[in-house]
Amino acid sequence: MKPNSLYKALFVTFLSILTLSCNDTLDRVGFTIQPGMDNLTVGIDTMHLQARTIEIDSIFARTKYPVLGEYTDPLFGSIKSEYLGEFYLPEGAGFNAGSTIDSVKVVVSYSSMMGDSLAPMELSVYELNRSLMGVSRYTHLNPEEYADMTAPLGKAVFTGKNKTYHTETYTSGYTSQTYKVYDISVDLPLTLGQRFLDEYNKPAHGMMNDADRFRQFFPGLYFTTSFGNSTILNVSFTSFFVHYHYTDEGGSSTGQDTIRTDALRLFITPEVTQVNTVRSHNEPLLEESNTHTYVKSPAGVITEITFPLSNIHQELKSKALNLANFTLYALPDAMEDPLVKIAPPDYLMLVNRDSLEGFFEGRKLIDNVTSFISDKFDATTYSYDFNNISAMINYYNLEMGDTPYDLVYYLIPVDATMTTVQQSYYSSGSEVLTELHNQMWPTAAMLDKREGNLKIELIFSNY
Repeated sequence: MKPNSLYKALFVTFLSILTLSCNDTLDRVGFTIQPGMDNLTVGIDTMHLQARTIEIDSIFARTKYPVLGEYTDPLFGSIKSEYLGEFYLPEGAGFNAGSTIDSVKVVVSYSSMMGDSLAPMELSVYELNRSLMGVSRYTHLNPEEYADMTAPLGKAVFTGKNKTYHTETYTSGYTSQTYKVYDISVDLPLTLGQRFLDEYNKPAHGMMNDADRFRQFFPGLYFTTSFGNSTILNVSFTSFFVHYHYTDEGGSSTGQDTIRTDALRLFITPEVTQVNTVRSHNEPLLEESNTHTYVKSPAGVITEITFPLSNIHQELKSKALNLANFTLYALPDAMEDPLVKIAPPDYLMLVNRDSLEGFFEGRKLIDNVTSFISDKFDATTYSYDFNNISAMINYYNLEMGDTPYDLVYYLIPVDATMTTVQQSYYSSGSEVLTELHNQMWPTAAMLDKREGNLKIELIFSNY
């Protein structure tokens, strides 16, 4: 806890007690009826915490924006991220009569990236040979069980800042912002498009007359990088095109036959399955250290913190815990190149080890007892502030009864969505947490656990 915060908290607590104690005319019950020898006092204590780095082999990875690429950081190790996705068949999608396939391509689009934007990378695309329907969306899924790795459908070399891009405009309120969306286009075999056309030309359009049956006919694609380890992309959307031409008989203004072009357009959407897979090299981060622990995303390294409640259990029987501010500090790495380094996560979640299972799968939010979320990372103090966690300590101390035990919590990088809620026309509004997911974008931080630095200052009151 920062010293200034502690002194402010002590002052507020003391002032509140003093006000209540002296206000005999306004409140005749409470502190004023205490016996003279039982004056309310305030005290402080320190809880020193233990921490270590552990690895989680897989996380729940439900995300609209998959991460693609490979990056090696000199401190935090390597990350390789790939994804598998189905394509949604909208109602009425198909071909015109007499169509001939011209080209087939898939386009990966992104507007943000990290790493070396000029280093060459290669994108490889494989067709899935098994359906993803019902598959668990965890990052340890093995793509080799869903695709023939000896037969890529297509490849394309790219750099982070491609020459191929289009612009889009984002509007919020009265302001608009135009930004670049980069595209990686991969040519696929014409035979794939012909399979689509042949299926559509079957009676009742075969397996292309229903979105679920189409997912069986075309299970989807697997996207990976086949060389390069310097760039990671945050994919905005993935598009699939089958371009064709057909004869529009008598379709011209003069009634003559006209050659027209069109395309079957499919996209990976929330209605279908998309799975991000992640492989990380984390072994150096797991070595025991007396000075620091690590957190790293996606799907890799977290910090385990032990709160020794057994040490203060007896004290809490005779005292009321009013304040337990928890601030966690990170250690900056001066050797990192700020242009390409992996940045600390914006938010950390503190969650009871026994409450983690099913948390993200159930789309839960924090309850400030079994789970907490930090304030946004403070780049000035290099810290994460969890504010007052006394509710957690008081809850579990009561639950323990006469059998005290220590609490084990995890620190996990998370992607937190904050929504501004306006109470009235005249208020500026406040931010409310509305969504919480495992962080899939590469982030990492080294957390300070040096002796005397990983602690909580406790403020008690007793009679």
